[in-house]
Amino acid sequence: MTETQISTIRTRNAAPDAAKTTGKTAGTKTTGAKTTGGKTTGRTHTSSGPALSPLGLFTVLLGAALPLIDFFIVNVALPTMDHDLHAGPAVLELVVAGYGVAYAVLLVLGGRLGDTFGRRRLFLAGMAAFGLTSLACGLAPDAWSLVGARVAQGASAALMLPQVLATIHSSTSGTRRARALSMYGATAGLSMVAGQILGGVLVAADIAGTGWRAVFLVNVPVAVIGLILAVRTVPETRSNRPAPVDVSGTVLLALSLITLMVPLTEGRAAGWPLWTWLALGAFPLVAAAFYVVERRADRAGRTPLLPPSLFALNGLRRGLPLVVPFSIGFGGFMFVIAVALQQGLRYGPVEAGLALAPMATTFFVASLMGPRLVGRYGSRVVTAGGLIQAVGITMLMVAVWRDWPDLSLAGLLPGVALAGFGQGLQLPVLIRIVLADVPNERAGVGSGVMVTTQQSALALGVATLGTLFLSLEPSMGMGDALVITLAAQLATIALALLLSLRLPRKVS
Repeated sequence: MTETQISTIRTRNAAPDAAKTTGKTAGTKTTGAKTTGGKTTGRTHTSSGPALSPLGLFTVLLGAALPLIDFFIVNVALPTMDHDLHAGPAVLELVVAGYGVAYAVLLVLGGRLGDTFGRRRLFLAGMAAFGLTSLACGLAPDAWSLVGARVAQGASAALMLPQVLATIHSSTSGTRRARALSMYGATAGLSMVAGQILGGVLVAADIAGTGWRAVFLVNVPVAVIGLILAVRTVPETRSNRPAPVDVSGTVLLALSLITLMVPLTEGRAAGWPLWTWLALGAFPLVAAAFYVVERRADRAGRTPLLPPSLFALNGLRRGLPLVVPFSIGFGGFMFVIAVALQQGLRYGPVEAGLALAPMATTFFVASLMGPRLVGRYGSRVVTAGGLIQAVGITMLMVAVWRDWPDLSLAGLLPGVALAGFGQGLQLPVLIRIVLADVPNERAGVGSGVMVTTQQSALALGVATLGTLFLSLEPSMGMGDALVITLAAQLATIALALLLSLRLPRKVS
């Protein structure tokens, strides 16, 4: 990568978008925000001033919450799905994996499309499709229909979610952007925990005899409300230099994620057939081909799907690697604890969901404290959060080792609450750091890279820690298997702690 490329990436944000408009000041509505050869296209907000209203921020955060809730909401509903649909473990794994893989594979493409065609437009399309595919999930007559609907639901989420961070990045600035990104991080973390709590409540409520179907049908009215609000409150933004779709990069990224995530997720339930090992063996080759193709396109002056030159940005280069172990541990923990509570301790769906309520509460409190602490201590807040999370998981391990199988909600509470507080200090700040230096014109690509990394790591956490736990349980018993799996999560926390020491000290 040349110095010219690095300089270009770092300075693209310097040219004010107002220079590309027809005499409008920054932060106002314009009818010529995108100008090509004197011809204006589209009614947009400039990206150099705050244009996203509080209600608009609430709307896009609602759009961010839905996909993340739905990744985890099925965890506590899987036993009833199995009972009603006679699905079997391999198909049930596909209900989870089909959504996660489609979601992760298409996120960067969704960000690119938003840069090109307008983020508000893609947000609306994704929200509408998410509502329709949720309805299809809720009405699925059999297990394979549910798997297909979940894949379509994941693709819809991939259209919607990248537009959230890109819209925040492009239509806010300064302290408003920092506050909005902190709220996004809080929303992301709370959604993951709230998904399992909500799933337990809905399954137990059995509204009108819908049972597990309610976890999907509840999305339909929420999506309708989101569409109404988005039409009125979300500004249209797009890149001033939209790039064409990188077909080869999109295909290779999709193959890379599929060859890694599908065999890891499906392998144990399917008995590790030959195709799983062939896919895993192909992964490094496909991933290497993806990197070579993207680097070649970047050096040739084209705009690849995932530009390697983006990693010249200090915050992204140092923050993104930390997102991986954090999300692997988070995703794996949420899956494993749901199985352990329901199948090991025989908790009902509501009790299993409410066992995580202390985590949601302390996560929210920590995320509110985060901006003030970051102003004083910078990125060391992330390191402190990792240490607190490690103490919480250790306390939970001790409680499981000491009291299983008579572990009560009171016994779970201290460890779960402390772990949630530590996570709440980490995730919102991490998101701010990763996106801090991304130019506005590449907001869609940057947010796509961020959420793809997060989503892929969450799915890998379910696949790896979940497989470890379910493989150990038959021979060791669920309590000992849970202790060992929590110890493996501690290893991911330790790695995240080490990586946090490399973060830029000052958080913009």
